Amino acid sequence: MSSVGDNDPRINTIQSIIRVVPDFPKPGIMFQDITTLLLDPKAFKDTIDLFVERYEGKNISVVAGIEARGFIFGPPIALAIGAKFVPLRKPRKLPGEVYKQEYDLEYGSDCLEMHVGAVQPGERALVVDDLIATGGTLCAAMNLLERAGAEVVECACVIEIPELKGRDRLNSKPLYVLVEYQ
Repeated sequence: MSSVGDNDPRINTIQSIIRVVPDFPKPGIMFQDITTLLLDPKAFKDTIDLFVERYEGKNISVVAGIEARGFIFGPPIALAIGAKFVPLRKPRKLPGEVYKQEYDLEYGSDCLEMHVGAVQPGERALVVDDLIATGGTLCAAMNLLERAGAEVVECACVIEIPELKGRDRLNSKPLYVLVEYQ
């Protein structure tokens, strides 16, 4: 299953609240702004609840959130399912020894880092972010976790932009999304 589907009324509300900002951060990009979702406590709670309902009882011990918006959704999901939260950060934000993974974005390139020792071999991990576009960020996150010995169970995003085919880059790893941008 890749998304909740239109039969859950919470999905329509969530989708209607997400603002699309044209030409941000550069011309041609249709930025999916989840800040409007965060301003609506019921819709924000429904978003978290939908993820929690999916991942309760799945024996997930790690929720890895991608900076920065994965930090918004990841911690409440982790707390609700009894997992630890592991931040995947931009370069030079974590003290100590880190794993690094560079990746390409829809409009540039970047790098993610994770503390060495944050994840133990054999742990079951969920990767959380707000959006999947080209899939580069999620692939980088999965690579970090797998290098540490974790099993990535699934990736979860609020939004997917299907036309950018990011799902195709995930090497058949399951992806769960709430809404698709049309």
